[in-house]
Amino acid sequence: MTLNFAQLRAFLAVVDEGGFGAAADALGITQSAVSHAVASLERSLGHPVLSRRGRSTPTSFGEELLAHARAAVTASAAITALAERRRGGARGTIRLAAPPTVCQGLLPDLLTRWRAEFPRVDVRVFEGEDDEVAEWLAGGTVEAAVLVDPPAGRGARIGEDAFHALLRDDHPLAGQPRIGVAELADDPFLLSRGGCERHVRQAHAGHPFAPRHRVRELGTLLAMVRSGVGVSLVPGLVASMLPAGLVMVPLRERVVRSLVLSGPAGREWHPAVTALVDSVRG
Repeated sequence: MTLNFAQLRAFLAVVDEGGFGAAADALGITQSAVSHAVASLERSLGHPVLSRRGRSTPTSFGEELLAHARAAVTASAAITALAERRRGGARGTIRLAAPPTVCQGLLPDLLTRWRAEFPRVDVRVFEGEDDEVAEWLAGGTVEAAVLVDPPAGRGARIGEDAFHALLRDDHPLAGQPRIGVAELADDPFLLSRGGCERHVRQAHAGHPFAPRHRVRELGTLLAMVRSGVGVSLVPGLVASMLPAGLVMVPLRERVVRSLVLSGPAGREWHPAVTALVDSVRG
């Protein structure tokens, strides 16, 4: 049985991108080359690894193979990048996951900086909610992530994000320099479930808390507040996404989330991830 990394990369790309065409785009090769690589992998293993009915998904054997394939491809990339780094520079493709507010509020400047500092590192951004981002990093779907309030580790803090009240611009409290959560008690409260619930509940400690609506998508939350359905609490980075008609007012209750750029816990980091983290820390 002969396996090669091209076969494993093709298999992982189809799984991660959801199809052969998207995998080809991600890898920068033709769709027929992806199909050939996956078929060759299946011949070598003697079992199908993908179900080709509708959206391409792993077979039961493919699911068992995923973690090992990711580990093998990551190790190969890390060895290559380590050699390149020894020759004078970080290199490789790094998949970086982050929450939406970080993708819009912090990553654009970081990506510009990294392109100049590490021209041979290709950073590809994946947007997800806090829990999704952590799962992707732990499972090996991405090599790096911006985590919210992680345990102490090797990562580098890239920001501290304080929570604010989110109001319509014609709300009676919109012009105040600061607001306490008790002052919002008469307004219907909209709870964001996209990773911020713990912080919102922390802000309401000692105060009645009965959300009228629970919303997962930030875009939906913004639209509902703008339409006058209620008010909410959101992290400060939402300011970069704020549409007309809304304002954010700092809270008297100081509730913050720590944003940390990190590689996976318990596994070796890709050398390029170490370079990115060291750059932010330095």
